[in-house]
Amino acid sequence: MDTRLKYQSIIKNVLQNHADYRATLPDDYSSQVIFDDERGQYLVLDMGWHGDQYLYATPIHLSLVGDKVWVQYDDTEEGVATDLMAAGVSKEDIV
Repeated sequence: MDTRLKYQSIIKNVLQNHADYRATLPDDYSSQVIFDDERGQYLVLDMGWHGDQYLYATPIHLSLVGDKVWVQYDDTEEGVATDLMAAGVSKEDIV
C-alpha cells in the first residue's frame, strides 16, 4: 500500500477514536472529524454548548504533506503523535 494512503487511513482512525472519546465527556457539545484527503487536512472539531457558553474548538489538526504527518495543533494530554506511532506511523514521518 502507498505510504500516503496508509497514513490517511491511520490518521482517520486515530482522529475518529479521539472524537469518539471526546463524545463521552459530560459536556453538551459534539466532536466531529473533518477529513480532506485532496488537501491533506484532518481535524477534530468540538462545537456546542458548555453551560451558557458556546464552544467551538479544534483540539487536533493534522496535515499530510507528501509522506509526512504534520501535527499542526494538539490539545490532548498524551499527544496525538503517540497514537499515530502506535498505529503504525514512523516516528521519522511525524513533524
